[in-house]
Amino acid sequence: MERPPDKLRRMINKGLHWTKHHIPPGLRSVVGILLIIGGILGFLPILGFWMIPLGVAVILLDLKPLIRRLRQSQDQRSDKK
Repeated sequence: MERPPDKLRRMINKGLHWTKHHIPPGLRSVVGILLIIGGILGFLPILGFWMIPLGVAVILLDLKPLIRRLRQSQDQRSDKK
């Protein structure tokens, strides 16, 4: 029998993979923010607190490449000096 954390981890990875390939980059941040807001309202029946970490993960899909580019440009500037 499968442990619940392993099943949850696979479900999150599957959701992030789908999000990364089916939602455009600018819209992913908006979806992530909406998930976080929905998670804050987690006491309501349909929404849940599980939406907060999922929203953060969706936002990070957009931020990782941006951070990488900023670091590369910063390294190039420091190499020129």
